Amino acid sequence: MANNKHTAMILAAGLGTRLQTLTQNRPKALVMLNDKPLLQHVIENLIRNGFHHIVINVHHFARQIMDFIATHPFDADIVISDESALLLDTGGGIVNAAPFFKDSNCVLVHNVDILSNIELHTLTESFQKSNDDAWLLTQQRNSTRKLLFNGDGLLCGWKHAAENRFKWVNESIEEYNELSFSGIHLFKPDLFSHYQVRPASVIDLYLDLAKRKVIRSKEIHPNYWYDLGKPEQLTDAAAFLNTLPK
Repeated sequence: MANNKHTAMILAAGLGTRLQTLTQNRPKALVMLNDKPLLQHVIENLIRNGFHHIVINVHHFARQIMDFIATHPFDADIVISDESALLLDTGGGIVNAAPFFKDSNCVLVHNVDILSNIELHTLTESFQKSNDDAWLLTQQRNSTRKLLFNGDGLLCGWKHAAENRFKWVNESIEEYNELSFSGIHLFKPDLFSHYQVRPASVIDLYLDLAKRKVIRSKEIHPNYWYDLGKPEQLTDAAAFLNTLPK
């Protein structure tokens, strides 16, 4: 029988330093956006998109997130990947959570500070029909850090625009497309299984994987997409949500 189980992972372990005073006494995941914490917005969106197995990694004020999940019933099986002892960064957190992916046919990772109406269910179904190992959801927007893709849409490098600094999968190339990462990606469940658990950036892991795996850009055009990492971005998103039908 075919396995139709989709797993989503919410990256919620970060310190939230860009949110300043808002994260002095709580994790970024529990910062409020209108009447709900960021984590609840993401969980409810994932459930609407057909994800009923959700992994959440925790570190900063980990117990607050655990208590929130314990006291707020959701229509999903939610498990905690505990990084209380050591913050593992975006890549290490995924590697640490890999045992939770083993019964899934694909995994979607979603930053806790991203709000959008991307059709995640449709993208997941399309990804499953592909032969690719991972899709990085990308956009045309202003950002300091850029992912670089060759003419076939395959990851070939990374660029820090302000510092004119590059990282390449193999050798540097002259022609490439610069795109901004959306904070959401899809991959086969065993993709990260051979890495050791240690602090690591997921972008650095993807640059390594792209030497032997098919890591592709999937450009998205949602009606809205917000990075909620700064107080002013929270304010903008809250005002926008107030314009939507209840």
